[in-house]
Amino acid sequence: MEAQKRILLDTDIGTDIDDAVCLAYLLAQMQRGAGVIEGITTVSGAPEERAKLVSALCLTAGFPDIPIYPGSSLPLLQASRDLTCPQAAVLEQLEHKKEFPQHQHIQFMIDTIRANPGEITLLAIGPLTNIALLFAADPEIPSLLKELVLMCGRFASPVKEWNAYLDAYATAMVYKANTPLHRSVGLDVTTKVTMKCEEVLAHFQHPLLKVVLTIAEVWFRKRDIITFHDPLAAAILFDPKLCTFRKGTVEVELLSQYVKGITYWNADEEKGRHEVAWTVDSEGFFKHFFDVFGN
Repeated sequence: MEAQKRILLDTDIGTDIDDAVCLAYLLAQMQRGAGVIEGITTVSGAPEERAKLVSALCLTAGFPDIPIYPGSSLPLLQASRDLTCPQAAVLEQLEHKKEFPQHQHIQFMIDTIRANPGEITLLAIGPLTNIALLFAADPEIPSLLKELVLMCGRFASPVKEWNAYLDAYATAMVYKANTPLHRSVGLDVTTKVTMKCEEVLAHFQHPLLKVVLTIAEVWFRKRDIITFHDPLAAAILFDPKLCTFRKGTVEVELLSQYVKGITYWNADEEKGRHEVAWTVDSEGFFKHFFDVFGN
């Protein structure tokens, strides 16, 4: 029997819907005994409000003791484009924690990874500020991971992607790190896993997914289709065959103000340090996703 996945999650939950869907999926996997969330850090504007949203889902899932740490609110060297947490408006409807450890997110990740060398999967589904600071604070950390998995970038063509663009310098730092396995799930594949909002409303019947709908109520008013960006990045941890991957090297644009944060892909199957998702089994993804929730 395969060992449980041991996951550190870094998320900017509270802006789009897919972070909350991703966390609900990971918590459902934890309920099934397939994985363990060792801790969760939040990133981008209003990180404490984002932590409260995380806690609402953890409490719903029956895991009140998962460590939650508010992280960096601002990018490293550029102006912030994500200062608020729009979905925090629903917190009054949800049971959630109100106090969290302050300024301890980097040390928490260092301690967790160092205590479990070669066992921790670091899953980052937001701007990469926290991860860049982690790698800068302790340069040995990347080598002590089991794997680094990012929802980041676009590789078949040079197009901006939100997480990479929001903190381009952090993105560049993270792609320079040497990890045992460095995987990116980008827009090339995530944009192929979509569902109409009315279908989502019909299928999201699990208690965790109902909380997701509450959290994303404001967001829903502006969309007709949901793209499962972050849930796909999480799903490949448990079923890597959902995507095919190519090896190569990722470079991040930093010089141009117009295309800063774009990820350039150079294929190299022999010496490539990075793996990027190239194709996705969309039907297989949705079957896998809803099977986890018992649908």
